Amino acid sequence: MSITTRSEHACCGGRVGFYSHMSASLGLEARFAVFLPDGASDAARVPVVHVLAGLTCTEETFLIKANAIRFAAEFGIALVATDTSPRGAGIAGEDDSYDFGSGAGFYLDATQAPWNTHYRMGSYIGTELPALTEAHFPLDGTRRGIMGHSMGGHGALVHALRAPDRWKSVSAFAPIVHPAAVPWGEKAFSGYLGPDRASWAAQDATLLLRAGHRHPTTILVDQGDADQFLAEQLQPWYLDEAAKAAGQGLILRRHPGYDHSYWFIQSFIQDHLTHHAAILRG
Repeated sequence: MSITTRSEHACCGGRVGFYSHMSASLGLEARFAVFLPDGASDAARVPVVHVLAGLTCTEETFLIKANAIRFAAEFGIALVATDTSPRGAGIAGEDDSYDFGSGAGFYLDATQAPWNTHYRMGSYIGTELPALTEAHFPLDGTRRGIMGHSMGGHGALVHALRAPDRWKSVSAFAPIVHPAAVPWGEKAFSGYLGPDRASWAAQDATLLLRAGHRHPTTILVDQGDADQFLAEQLQPWYLDEAAKAAGQGLILRRHPGYDHSYWFIQSFIQDHLTHHAAILRG
């Protein structure tokens, strides 16, 4: 499991680095980034939060734009960020639209040809990337959380609900909470998973809650009320209703005036790192 260092930089008393490797899950080169706080070492492994970005983004976006590193450094927490899809698969049409194909992997394993050969972000996020980063960096895999924005919020919620033993804490900004019922999700799921809507349920946080999946900790979700995608694509009320019916702890906060951008994320990222630190650091 060798990795290639693309660049490393001192930041907030720690170090942020950008790396690549040949991914077994994707069958292609994959890129990721890691922030290590000051004091992280093999003798003092630190908690880690994986951050999942939204449509069109890369492994750089969240770490550059969210202002998360400053607060991760304060709490002594590492961050791992990944790309949002495989790159360079050579599939006809993968670069034709912003919401399907390149930059839009939806953090799942495709089952439909030709996407199923390389579009396996579910396995990459769920198993390969944590194993890789915990082998190469002083990260404590017993204290691992996950958060995301938009499509990444969808990914964080789904992965945490399906594997709460793997992801000890979870939060999301403006997540796609019910992708099986909104245009972004219907387009992606039809292409990656096929027309059988029953197969989509395992990739939908609202449907997972309705089916009995739970996370033992409280989920934190922030949503801007001026979000241009709120009514058509995000619809957080479905998550709220499902969580209440299931007895799932959920803090869903609505913020007047805030949109879908990283300006919104910057405004509340401290709260999310505080949320993860309280759980991962005890």
